[in-house]
Amino acid sequence: MPPPHLDAIDRRILRELMQDGRLTNVALAQRAGITPPPCLRRVRALEEAGYITGYHAAVDERRIGFPVTVFVSVALHNQADSDLRAFENTCLTWPLVRECYMMSGEADYHLRCVAPDLETFEQFLRNTLSATPNVASVKTQVTIRAAKREPGVPLEVAKPAR
Repeated sequence: MPPPHLDAIDRRILRELMQDGRLTNVALAQRAGITPPPCLRRVRALEEAGYITGYHAAVDERRIGFPVTVFVSVALHNQADSDLRAFENTCLTWPLVRECYMMSGEADYHLRCVAPDLETFEQFLRNTLSATPNVASVKTQVTIRAAKREPGVPLEVAKPAR
């Protein structure tokens, strides 16, 4: 049965897992202030309810060979629902695109891309993204460095769900 809302213990569990998804259940229970069996039940309930959507390793993109991060604003010619879905589905096939957000304002989409070098990104930009049907314009911003990258969300400022 999914939890109807997040109580203080659920928030502690989520906060700890956002910081270290590899915590053992025993360590997580200790940090959450409960015993391991109810901790495991709570984690499973949070997973089943969709509060926890997965686990992954945070990697150093530069060290692993992707030192170039580019933010891309994409405007489309047409914004009919079918056109938006077509662009999103195409975006799912592009390995260099790590995040894709539908936006309000000037751009229809904002992408976060990574690449091993500027030449590789430029080839993607010219041969793939700009050549995609319905793409009207593309604006890029190459990052200099990341000043902050925090995992998860700031639970301490979250308002309770109703």
